[in-house]
Formats: sequence, structure tokens, C-alpha cells
Amino acid sequence: MSYDFSGKVALVTGSSRGIGAGIIQALNAGGARCIVNFVADPQGRNEEDARKVAETLQDPLVIECNVGEASQVEAMMRRIAEECGGLDILVNNAGILRDRTIKKMTTEEWESVLRVNLTGTFHCIQQAQPFLRPEGRIVSLASVSGQLGLFGQANYAASKAGIIALTKVTAREFARQRITVNAIAPGFIQTEMTRDLPEEVVKKALADVPLGHFGEIADVVNTALFLCSQDARYITGQVLNVNGGFFM
Repeated sequence: MSYDFSGKVALVTGSSRGIGAGIIQALNAGGARCIVNFVADPQGRNEEDARKVAETLQDPLVIECNVGEASQVEAMMRRIAEECGGLDILVNNAGILRDRTIKKMTTEEWESVLRVNLTGTFHCIQQAQPFLRPEGRIVSLASVSGQLGLFGQANYAASKAGIIALTKVTAREFARQRITVNAIAPGFIQTEMTRDLPEEVVKKALADVPLGHFGEIADVVNTALFLCSQDARYITGQVLNVNGGFFM
């Protein structure tokens, strides 16, 4: 199914590759003017990938921003307002993984994941509010880990569970503006993150998925498109699970 996003302005954080890139490209294909976001890294790979994604889009805007830094997010939203006139769709996709058992996890590993995944989502929601137009859409990427608490993911699971709670609060607070706020909780999706998993972890995960295979980026993209569309205008404060039955 195709959706019409003509006249809409959409920001997808962390959209230089993977799920974020897939969502931004699909929104653009539907007619939205899109903002590609990346965070700078020492090798410059994120910017390079973001530029490559932008080359596939019509009239894109590329903005470097670390969502964990409130001042950078504020500057990004102001620039979007100035150059695009406002915002209609915000997809909070930026996130990092730093898996380790609680016994071995450092404070920095705990705080860095919470800062990007949860605090970053809060920053984007808070700073976008003045520029989000009525009947706008906010979609945040949670995770099955935030519902099940997967081994070795105390930081990641806590951040994603926090996003679920933040989604529900935001849905209540933004309802007067007719802005819907929802989350997607993917299970195991074939991305760069899952490709790095040890073979024994992959085998165990597949054994726990009733459908017997990992999801594809398109499965998450299509869910995001639905939640951003007019077809989902009466859905808010919800978590859509995309996990092949891993959690139900």
C-alpha cells in the first residue's frame, strides 16, 4: 500500500542507514520533504552514509545533530522551522547499543545509551512541539527488549521501556493538538546491529520466534508509514509489535 505525504515535512533521526534510512526514503517516495539526520563520528562514515541517502531523495535537508545534546536538537528544530516552515512527522529512530551484563557494565556504558536512546527521544519531542503542526505524527522506535528485558541489555532495555512510557505521556499531552504519538517495538530485524550478533545468539533467537525468521527493514518501515498516515488518525499512545510473535 502507498501513502500520500505530499506537503508534509518529515524528520527521521539517525537516518543515515538501516531502518532510519528506509523510513526516510519511503516517506520521501510518498511526497514528503525529508530531513536526514546523522551524528558525527571520527571516521566520517555517518555523514558519508547520510549524504548517500540524501542523494536518493527529492529536495532533502541534511542536518548533523547529536540528539543526546539538547542545544543541538534545539538548533536542528529551529533550522527545520526556518527552512521548511514547520514539521508534520517526527520519527525518533536514533539509538545505540552497548551490551554488557550488569556486573560488568560501566556507568559510562549505562549513561551513554540512556542519553541517546531515551533522553534523545525526549529532547526531540520537546523541541519539536512548538513547530509540529496540528494532526502531526510522532513515532518512536522502542524494542522488544524494552518489554522482555533481554540478557545483557540493562541499559538498552531500560531506555526502550522508557520510550514506551514517554510515548504514552506524550500522547496524552499532545492530543489537544490532534498530534498522534505511537511507538514501534521491533524484534530481531536484519540490520547492521543484528549482523554482528554471535552465531549462537542468532540460533537461540530464531528458535524463540514463532514465524521462524528475522524480520526485514521493510517490515518496520511499512509499520512506520501506517502510523504516519491518515489511516492511523485515531490511533495514539500505542505500541505496535513487529517481532514475528517473539513477544505477544
